Amino acid sequence: MADDLQEIVDDLAERLRRSVAIDDPSIRLLAASRHFGDEDRVRVASVLNRSVDAEVRDKVLAQGIAEWTGPGRLLTPVDGVRPRVCAPVRCAGLLLGYLWLIDPGSALDEKQLELAKDAASRAGAVLYRRLVVHERTQARQEAILWELVSSDRGIRAQAVEDVRAEQVFPAGARFQVLGVQHAGPDGGAAPQQVALEAAVEDASGNALIAANKSRAWLLFGRREAPSRRELDESCARLAARFGRLTRQSGQLVFGVGSVVDGIEQVAVSYRQAFLAARAARFVPSLGPVARWGELGPYELLLQMPADDLVAASHTPALDALEREASHAGFIATLERFLDNAGDVASTARQLNIHRATLYHRLKRIEQLTGCELNRGDDRLTLHLGLKMRRLAEGYRAETAPGGEAPRIRSVS
Repeated sequence: MADDLQEIVDDLAERLRRSVAIDDPSIRLLAASRHFGDEDRVRVASVLNRSVDAEVRDKVLAQGIAEWTGPGRLLTPVDGVRPRVCAPVRCAGLLLGYLWLIDPGSALDEKQLELAKDAASRAGAVLYRRLVVHERTQARQEAILWELVSSDRGIRAQAVEDVRAEQVFPAGARFQVLGVQHAGPDGGAAPQQVALEAAVEDASGNALIAANKSRAWLLFGRREAPSRRELDESCARLAARFGRLTRQSGQLVFGVGSVVDGIEQVAVSYRQAFLAARAARFVPSLGPVARWGELGPYELLLQMPADDLVAASHTPALDALEREASHAGFIATLERFLDNAGDVASTARQLNIHRATLYHRLKRIEQLTGCELNRGDDRLTLHLGLKMRRLAEGYRAETAPGGEAPRIRSVS
């Protein structure tokens, strides 16, 4: 008896002399038989692309086939597409896919429908075995991934040995972590937690993944590290999938850790990735994808304990400036001026004000803060103070009532 999807499909096709295909629950092709002159454009596109257009998929699923318990005839979803018989592929109460027969005119009789139902049942057993093996493998790999970034050195060391013993990665592989989080507070709403895990699993590509309710991360391990473009494309796929699952009610931010040369250094890339993701959350101007090594002063400040940073953010000079309610815009002016390294022309242009107006504001800022903007130490104090304030606002916003500001665990 055939025990492989392709054998099941080919056997049924030869018996019925009709095209047969099996898709997964998302209408992505798993196996297809040869054609018998009955193919249409949707079948050809499915074979070539391993999936169908989103419009066709949605119209097919809208007919409630996920609830079917036996073979049935599907209404033609779009013009120019031939009728089909759909037999749900199930095992152990789980919907694992769909078996399709093109039915161009000569209707299938009960005996033929029974053959299709039997083939779907056998396909269900095959897919269920695959699912069990996949879930066991995935669970084992995910457990190892979390152990690789544990704060306990002993656990990390054992995980490194396990990875090497199981030969999960090729010899000479280099590693990089892509961290993914909700743009809102850690944890997010329950639907977003589910959507995050589903989006990461659907769009992970060739990376290993680990996810929990508040964060997910992808580990790339191969001889050539992923390119910037590849990482950007991975982030775009994840964001698009997450948007569809949440109906655009949520947003993701991403952090990219540095490339490390050994599996024992994955914890370093992991920590960097989530510090970068935190920067993307707290400082929207960095964009939804923040890369370690490109964060400027935030790279240093994010490594401070959260409570220490919040305390240090109360710079007397900036507090004095903020107390002047009539000069609320001076904070933004000062930050833009310092970000531009004191370039008056660029700052005035970006703020859309005259240079004379800018000079007047800067003079008042000096009077209110007691600092001189032509002194390096004063500039540094004010600039770092502004950056710390930005991060401190983020920490305070995400701190649970009565709790401590969240921390990125040390891996030293």
